[in-house]
Amino acid sequence: MAKTSQINRNKKREKMVAQYAAKRKALKDKADDMSVPPEDRFAARLKLAKLPRNSSKTRIHHRCEFSGRAKGYYRKVKLSRIALRDLANFGQIPGMTKASW
Repeated sequence: MAKTSQINRNKKREKMVAQYAAKRKALKDKADDMSVPPEDRFAARLKLAKLPRNSSKTRIHHRCEFSGRAKGYYRKVKLSRIALRDLANFGQIPGMTKASW
């Protein structure tokens, strides 16, 4: 089980990303638009830099839904490799069986 502080920190980041998503997108579009004068693009980059760091989507770390583990994460099922194996062994994931050859 991951530390609850790490899990809570990640949830806080997810909320902040959702809160600043529209503002961040507008500033990025303005900064990347070549038809806008360079001074305005530079000003947009400065405003973008003033936003909180945790409002960036890249700061979010994928975590297992059960254990909160950050490493060995499968995006398709949103579980860590350990939790996935436990659930698969007990037959709780439809269509997944243990390999044998």
